[in-house]
Amino acid sequence: MKNSSSSWKLCLLSVLILTETIAAIKLPPNVKIPALIAFGDSIVDTGNNNNVKTVVKCDFQPYGINFQGGVPTGRFCDGRVPADLIAEEVGLKSAVPAYLDPDLKPQDLLTGVSFASGGSGYDPLTPKLVAAISLDEQLKYFEEYIKKVKNLVGEERKRFILANSVILVVAGSDDIANTYYDIRARPQYDVDSYTTLMANSASSFVTKLYGYGVRRLAVFGAPPLGCIPSQRTAGGGIFRECAENYNVAAKLFNSKLTKKLDSLRKTLPGIRPVYINIYDPLYDIIQKPEKYGFGVSNKGCCGTGVIEVAVLCNKITSSVCPDVSSHVFWDSYHPTEKTYKVLVSLLIDRVVNQFI
Repeated sequence: MKNSSSSWKLCLLSVLILTETIAAIKLPPNVKIPALIAFGDSIVDTGNNNNVKTVVKCDFQPYGINFQGGVPTGRFCDGRVPADLIAEEVGLKSAVPAYLDPDLKPQDLLTGVSFASGGSGYDPLTPKLVAAISLDEQLKYFEEYIKKVKNLVGEERKRFILANSVILVVAGSDDIANTYYDIRARPQYDVDSYTTLMANSASSFVTKLYGYGVRRLAVFGAPPLGCIPSQRTAGGGIFRECAENYNVAAKLFNSKLTKKLDSLRKTLPGIRPVYINIYDPLYDIIQKPEKYGFGVSNKGCCGTGVIEVAVLCNKITSSVCPDVSSHVFWDSYHPTEKTYKVLVSLLIDRVVNQFI
């Protein structure tokens, strides 16, 4: 048994060394990114909700029609999501597995996984409303992950992976769009106080990650939520214009988030949190779709494109548009893989350069 265990660890070490060699191809020689780890909501959920009793699911067609083999994986997209694309850009792998994937292999842990859950958010009430995995619960799974990595490669290597990996934190959209506006589950808060609650929670989450040894974080701001198809339908009037109240809330949260990250940079030695401004580039894509090779930006590709998302986007009741690549949005809430590729191409240099 001892020889078998040693051989297994040697095999994993070989995989790790090979992976680092591949990763270094696209990076400056002084930068090594051993893994990519994602936390947050449906934008970077790569299948965790498949294994959770929640209504926020997408492990069925037509989701995944442009993924490898056209298989629905639990990604809220026609294909890959930002976690996958960024991992590929830095030379790690083309798809980041979900931590709760029953087929997850030990070696997958060494190059990164996603803990994100569709429907989650900074407000602890947000995941409760849909039985998603809260950020605190994601951290508990992360603790398991750390122990597993230590058992595989030892304490020193574990510390290196935690300190040098890119950690994606993507949350906030469901708080504003669903909890605050659509469901109105926080009537005691005005927009200012609610976005403060969100920013404080984001700061606390990043601080907790720092306590585990994480140093390189890419923290995404909220997108222009009022211009997302479902929110146009909910608050954009009969002409489905961008709902400005959603956008105002998103920009207010983003402003507070940047200040929180600036403060953490000054108080937590060695932390390198990068604020990712997703609002402006996505807004530009939505307002000027032709500039980026799109034709439709106010409706999703699935069904009517104005309301279908998750269980409402299914092959029984929803048809798919003839040309997915012409649409900015896949369903009424989530962008297409093509849109994500455009966004990643615009943002990836900032992510990497901040870690040099």
